[in-house]
Amino acid sequence: MTYTEQDIYFMRLALEEAKLAFNDGEVPVGAVLVKDNDIIASAHNTRESSKDPAGHAEILVLRGGANFIDNWRLAYATLYVTKEPCIMCAGAMVNARLGRLVYGCKDEKGGAVDSLFNLLSDKRLNHQVEVVSGVLEEECVEILQRFFKSRR
Repeated sequence: MTYTEQDIYFMRLALEEAKLAFNDGEVPVGAVLVKDNDIIASAHNTRESSKDPAGHAEILVLRGGANFIDNWRLAYATLYVTKEPCIMCAGAMVNARLGRLVYGCKDEKGGAVDSLFNLLSDKRLNHQVEVVSGVLEEECVEILQRFFKSRR
């Protein structure tokens, strides 16, 4: 599969957020929310530092983006995230009416987009999200592996 230059550019920025998480001792997942080619929010995981179970990068950018545009509907936005979203984050994307998701690597143990569930394409729900996967996959896998290896 080929990706656009824009997809690669914004995924690199999401990887920069993941590096910030890594340096903070957080699971290195980073996200960037883009609307009309402008970044409207960026974040990385903060669960440990915030002691918030919802402190996932995706949730934080959805909140930040909704605040930025002053609307909870993010139908024309694209969320770039380094790892396949979990059930909570995928559910929030459906509820936000997100237009598009681009993610780096799969999460075989918790992914709710392709690995364990197909939440964003489930026709039983009132909204489906366009999904592109595998953008800068090797880099996204590498930072996660390096993080967990350093914890062992």
